[in-house]
Amino acid sequence: MHPRQSIIETFSTFVQFVADRFSRWATESRLRSSIQSCVNRTPQETSASFWALYWYKFWLVPETQTLAQQHLTAYLQESCYWVSQKTVTSFASTQYQLSDCFQIAIAQVDKVLKGFNPNQGFTLTNYATPIFGSAIRETLRQRHEVDICTDWGLLRKISQKRLQESLANAGLSGADIPGYVLAWNCFKTIYVPTRIGTARKISRPEDQTWSAIAKAYNSQSSPQITPQTLEKWLLVAAKAARRYLYPTPESLNAAKGGDDSWELLDNLPGTQQESLISEIIAQEEEQARTTQQTQINQVLVTAIAKLETDLQQILQLYYAQGLNQDKIAQQLAMKQYTVSRRLTKARENLLRSLANWSQGTLHISITPDLLKTMSTVMEEWLQNYYSISSH
Repeated sequence: MHPRQSIIETFSTFVQFVADRFSRWATESRLRSSIQSCVNRTPQETSASFWALYWYKFWLVPETQTLAQQHLTAYLQESCYWVSQKTVTSFASTQYQLSDCFQIAIAQVDKVLKGFNPNQGFTLTNYATPIFGSAIRETLRQRHEVDICTDWGLLRKISQKRLQESLANAGLSGADIPGYVLAWNCFKTIYVPTRIGTARKISRPEDQTWSAIAKAYNSQSSPQITPQTLEKWLLVAAKAARRYLYPTPESLNAAKGGDDSWELLDNLPGTQQESLISEIIAQEEEQARTTQQTQINQVLVTAIAKLETDLQQILQLYYAQGLNQDKIAQQLAMKQYTVSRRLTKARENLLRSLANWSQGTLHISITPDLLKTMSTVMEEWLQNYYSISSH
């Protein structure tokens, strides 16, 4: 994928995929017109970070939130693409493709904007990147779990509420759903596997078990059904649950009308724009942000160097070599829970150093929300830091 070259492109174009490959940057004409008029009024501002903050300010205003979110979604396309590409390669067995992961991630823009706070010293892309990655990884983890889970294991895991929602989503009538739910309840009551910890590998019940399940069902309902019919019902229920709980993303590249079909605001009040520009210029200077990021980098590098040797080793294995906790435990001849505790300790030490620096240098009050934000950004920093150091 070739990067966008201008502010106009950055805030008005979107990734288009063809055969799961980047095809081109598609321009949304109303967004292009909107950002073009802004740039014309303030040609001296050539920083994408400046314009990201500019539109974030508008996102905070209900009347202009829709337009601002579209511009910021365009702005975050590249970071979302690279996170998607990096993450999907670590799940080689997944059925989800790059374009699927991109769609999962870009759907988190609203969450990103709601949690972002420019006063905490992080850029929008730095804040968004770990959120995009986490959303993809969690979806792929769940997808992997449901892919290897048998129909019978899935039916034992699902709640009655989710089952009813799944059946309704599959198009079953309200009159039919109670019968399926009763069959499911009888199945869970009669078929109780004796093996512990293998719910996802539960095999099909034996024929005599099906007969017992059908007998339990028929004692509570009429007309009577056969064990074969009951089994078919439960397979339909399992299929509906998979589709409902873990749907396949629909393509975001599907045409939804002409290029101008989006309902966006063409123009913004000039007085409000000018006042926001002045506010952003006063509050945010590109050089200051760059210096601050360099300082944060140095704080964390120094904090890592002060960690105990075993903690540094675990960070190296976890982030640089990509080993999970079980594999680290095997390599270091220790228990998995010991690795988990030490990994947590290392992160807490680094987060404490970053929080102390922020409090002492930036004079920021440390709150639970701020610590959560710092932890998210620090996690992405660790991944990038060790990725670079391992090459």
